[in-house]
Amino acid sequence: MYAVICTSFGVLFLLLITWWLYKVIKKRNKIKLKQKFFKRNGGLLLQQQLSSNENNVHKAKLFNSKELENATDRFNENRILGKGGQGTVYKGMLIDGRIVAIKKCNTVDEGNLEQFINEIIILSQINHRNVVKLLGCCLETEVPLLVYEFIPNGTLFQYLHEENEEFPLLTWDMRLRIANEIAGALSYLHSAASLPIYHRDIKSSNILLDDKYRAKVADFGTSRSVAIDQTHVTTLVYGTFGYLDPEYFQTSQFTEKSDVYSFGVVLVELLTGEKPVSLTRSQEGRNLSTYFVHSLKENRLFDILDTQVSKVGNKDEILTIANLAKRCLHFNGKKRPTMIEIMMELEGVQKISSVQPNVEELEYVGNEEMGPWNDVSISKSSCLESSTTSSSDVLPLLSI
Repeated sequence: MYAVICTSFGVLFLLLITWWLYKVIKKRNKIKLKQKFFKRNGGLLLQQQLSSNENNVHKAKLFNSKELENATDRFNENRILGKGGQGTVYKGMLIDGRIVAIKKCNTVDEGNLEQFINEIIILSQINHRNVVKLLGCCLETEVPLLVYEFIPNGTLFQYLHEENEEFPLLTWDMRLRIANEIAGALSYLHSAASLPIYHRDIKSSNILLDDKYRAKVADFGTSRSVAIDQTHVTTLVYGTFGYLDPEYFQTSQFTEKSDVYSFGVVLVELLTGEKPVSLTRSQEGRNLSTYFVHSLKENRLFDILDTQVSKVGNKDEILTIANLAKRCLHFNGKKRPTMIEIMMELEGVQKISSVQPNVEELEYVGNEEMGPWNDVSISKSSCLESSTTSSSDVLPLLSI
């Protein structure tokens, strides 16, 4: 009997030891796997950049995977805000109660780690009320996770081109203010940041609207910071058809005036309510820039305006904004205004508008479940910029 009891305890002890060893080995393997992912996802490079005094980088938080799993209910499909070429974005709530948007990248190109952490580094340098704030990232998962402030009211594109009860119409005064806020953000990026930053993908779907319908410039995955005395960056052509600077398309040299061109297209969207590319327009007018400039030449501006603009907007203000947009869309980049000049001109128009009798702006109720993160860029389905030019990257551009 004693022998049986001893044997039973011995077996139980062996089972406990085996279970404990299994747990220890499993935990050790999990730690090693996280370290492997951290290194593969550019964690060491990011740590080096964050600790470098040269980059003047604010400390972005490195989240752990467990924290973000809990925040998104293990990345539940019900938490998805939107899907795009670069990844899927989930709505989450951190342990301190903050609502956040968590971007889970689709794939990782191990040969381009420097480009991958570009968005983290650039956003860490930016401190502006009209630029979406990066709270941190997690690099110890199989694919990297980027954590942003949550912007509840969708994208500018949705309000201009997806008219329904969820996306009410924007008044003329709101459009003026949004244009001014975008210009202010880009002016800051080009001139006031520690290093000049070229966004390289300005478009209405990358302009988010917060709970007070203030513009927030988002998606810095392809942005580039440049030396103060550097006038351009030479890269493989990247961008979204309809917003792409024709000069950049031809030379592969991206300048601050390339962002100005893209902003000009957004300005025309705000004026006309038209999409940057549309098959419903005639062959020569499928590109919005071409359509707009030709309409100006033919003195048909007021025929193509959005009804919210033509009914409420002041005629002189509309003409001023239209001429500003035309200058932004000039084929020769050197003849386009700078973002500082654009911002100052828009501020002047807004001040004049504010002292005139205004039509009461609509009260809107924000919908937190809107997905402001869908992306239709011409790019590889990755968090990184494509390292080769695909056929979609070289769509023919209609000249102005």
